[in-house]
Amino acid sequence: MDLLDAMNWRYAAKKMNGQKVPVEKLDTILEAIRLSASSVGLQPYNILVIDNHELKGKIHELACPQPQIVEGSHLLVFASWTNIEAAQIDAYIQFIAETRGVPAESLTPFADSIKGSLLSRTPEALAEWAARQAYIALGSGLIAAATERVDATPIEGFNAAALDEILDLPDKGLHSIALMALGYRDAEKDFLSKAVKVRRPRKELFIELA
Repeated sequence: MDLLDAMNWRYAAKKMNGQKVPVEKLDTILEAIRLSASSVGLQPYNILVIDNHELKGKIHELACPQPQIVEGSHLLVFASWTNIEAAQIDAYIQFIAETRGVPAESLTPFADSIKGSLLSRTPEALAEWAARQAYIALGSGLIAAATERVDATPIEGFNAAALDEILDLPDKGLHSIALMALGYRDAEKDFLSKAVKVRRPRKELFIELA
């Protein structure tokens, strides 16, 4: 499917039909999220992939009473790290060294740069930065789902504290930021399924500076 055709096709489905997303399509979407852009490549978040109907029902009841939670195939929970410390950055630098086959010592300037930028921030500023990184990954997931012709509904309207408790996220050092319901639109019940996409025209959205 052509990218622009896919972007025109996609919308935030309000009703889903319960059809399961094939494993190969789910894997493609998850891999696109894994490969998403991230500042300094740190990826300060995790994504919980939920297929359990009972658990989705609990989330629907206690944290997010939106139909896509239980009507969809899978629920992705984008959860940012609640804290970023030197040890996490050191582990990331070591991972780069092992992946690229270079001495960790050669990456010391990069490590120092990351630490100087991040560890000087307040906890609130770090939390905001990590959340923004998670949103970049969510955007990559939306585009990937569209190219696979899988509906993906991003959701912010949920009780984050309740969801964190249901999923034991504080014990994992995580905090829920956004949700993405994956599935297939119920064209008969979703009043927006055949609606024309409404987006600002190019001349109003972009400011081109020559």
